[in-house]
Amino acid sequence: MERTLFFRLVGCAVILGFSLSVSAEDAEPKASETSKKPSWIESVPKAAPIDPISRKTIQESIDQGVAFLLDFQNKDGSWGSATRTKGLNIYAPIPGAHHGFRAAVTSLCVSALIETGGDAPGVIKAIDQGEAWLFANLLRVRRASGDAMYNVWAHCYALEALAKLHHRAKGNDEKLATIAKLVEDQFLKLGKYESVDGGWGYYDFRYQTKQPSSSSISFVNAAVLVAFDEIKQAGYTPPERLVTRAIKSTRRQQLAGYTYLYGEYLKARPVYGINRPGGSLGRSQACNLALKLWGAEDITGEVITAWQHRLYSRNGWLDIGRKRPIPHEAWFSVAGYFYYFGHYYAAKSFDLVPEEADRTLFQTHMAKLMLDRQEKDGSWWDYPFYNYHQPYGTAYAIMIMQRCLPAGTE
Repeated sequence: MERTLFFRLVGCAVILGFSLSVSAEDAEPKASETSKKPSWIESVPKAAPIDPISRKTIQESIDQGVAFLLDFQNKDGSWGSATRTKGLNIYAPIPGAHHGFRAAVTSLCVSALIETGGDAPGVIKAIDQGEAWLFANLLRVRRASGDAMYNVWAHCYALEALAKLHHRAKGNDEKLATIAKLVEDQFLKLGKYESVDGGWGYYDFRYQTKQPSSSSISFVNAAVLVAFDEIKQAGYTPPERLVTRAIKSTRRQQLAGYTYLYGEYLKARPVYGINRPGGSLGRSQACNLALKLWGAEDITGEVITAWQHRLYSRNGWLDIGRKRPIPHEAWFSVAGYFYYFGHYYAAKSFDLVPEEADRTLFQTHMAKLMLDRQEKDGSWWDYPFYNYHQPYGTAYAIMIMQRCLPAGTE
């Protein structure tokens, strides 16, 4: 009992239960208003006007982030490690948890360098080394223990990296065959570790069954569905059953105004702090994007735009949790590791914003946030997490910044 309670207090996925009274504009709209989208959209606070940021400034920031990733890469081609412990790390049974963490972070870094690094020799070498590490190590990633399934993050972000590596390997039949094998393995593993509810969680504190009895977690579902869409664009077909069940699970976690539960285990507590708009700031953009990519007609440009406005006008709810060492200790039970995750999927949603003026406003706000939070060494990080936080934060951030580059050369 004490062991389980400890995991719940310091684990990534469990809520500490802090609550906060909120202003009317952050309150959840009534269920009767859900069919009147403008009624909740009109109450969303708007992002303030902001001075433009030059393409040169954004590109220099990206270049510094790329340089950091090149310097931080391990000799074996991976990124991150189980070192730099601080006496208050999340539960991570060895070695399986760290196989999953390192594979996920390496996948993110490979994706980021392909997207943003250009064709400099040092970048090409780092990508090649990262690719070789993924080819050699992805097949061994699996569930760490009965109660910890961090491997779902590895399977998710491996699919994004493999999609990019597929395009990069055009004409190389041997490499394409390896990629195809690894893609199928990620599909199989995601099927094996799918929650009985559909979708995915990364803890099973219930019964630790062969098919996890874990609660389906909204933002994990969203991340996997977005990765499924990307790998689909590369010519692979995600298992229909997994897609359908993940969509249904995410829909069950959707509240009025397109706020999302943290996980299905909180369905009886919909106004719990972390389920309110301030607590959902790191999830709603990902969930809305995922559902839209898989055909949700109700998630309109208005919905995407409203949640972009909310992200910038109420960014403090996310930012105040950034760099705190205890998960979920901030208001609305926000954890630090929501920060760059949430902004990454918001940036991926820019193309769904219908009005060009709004899109430019959001890109500029996003770039300003990233510029202000870049460290002196060129990295970004949001949560002290063994030795994985700087590479994953930097990978997210430079892919975010790439989507903020204004047109032209100035």
